[in-house]
Amino acid sequence: MRVGLFVTCLVDLMRPSIGFAALRLLEAAGCQVVVPAGQTCCGQPGYNSGDFAAARRLALRWVEDFADCDYVVAPSGSCAAMMRVHYPRLFPADVAAGRRLTDLAARTWELTRFLVEVLRFERPPGTWRGVITYHDSCSGLRELGVKNQPRNLLARMPGVILRELENCETCCGFGGTFSVKFGELSTRMAEHKCAAIQASGAAAVVGGDLGCLMHIEGRLRRRGDTVTRVLHVAEVLAGEQGVVPCK
Repeated sequence: MRVGLFVTCLVDLMRPSIGFAALRLLEAAGCQVVVPAGQTCCGQPGYNSGDFAAARRLALRWVEDFADCDYVVAPSGSCAAMMRVHYPRLFPADVAAGRRLTDLAARTWELTRFLVEVLRFERPPGTWRGVITYHDSCSGLRELGVKNQPRNLLARMPGVILRELENCETCCGFGGTFSVKFGELSTRMAEHKCAAIQASGAAAVVGGDLGCLMHIEGRLRRRGDTVTRVLHVAEVLAGEQGVVPCK
């Protein structure tokens, strides 16, 4: 099985360990993983801001980059949703382009859904001991149905105590350009999320989208919390858990 790993912009630039963790998980599940060197942004920021022309250009480039893959997998619900749900809508008048996009989009998955529903993966190679709480990111949850899959994988790791977060499905306030356009509201939403995380008593909050995790971690640190770890689910499952924050 030839799987194309769509790394995502934020992972590539801000926390490459997530990309390496996703690679390790896919290989542990028996996949032949390819990472096309020409891949770039999925186009979601432009698409959400009304720049459909830019989104179309990036969608066509994506098809070329991943055309020879059996599947495309991304460690991000928002990017995977852009490719799987929104790409097929970009070319209503171009039947040929629309067909190519629709075909590949149907074979595009968020990482934990792919591991659970396609690969039936049951043995995450990582190790962990302690309490984890999970934040559900909006796009993965609402557009792709990512909910139980990451929890099922975490529950298979010996030593993990999964404690549900109050209002775990409530937006953290990031929302891509939303956090830029509505900074005060975004901050208040993050404040509520971080208060719930601290009330959970978990040693780490885990999620599936780096944008949310960066937003949450930034607010936690501004609240004076330098202990709670903020990790991508792939890092925990693969045992590549990034840098330990200062205490």
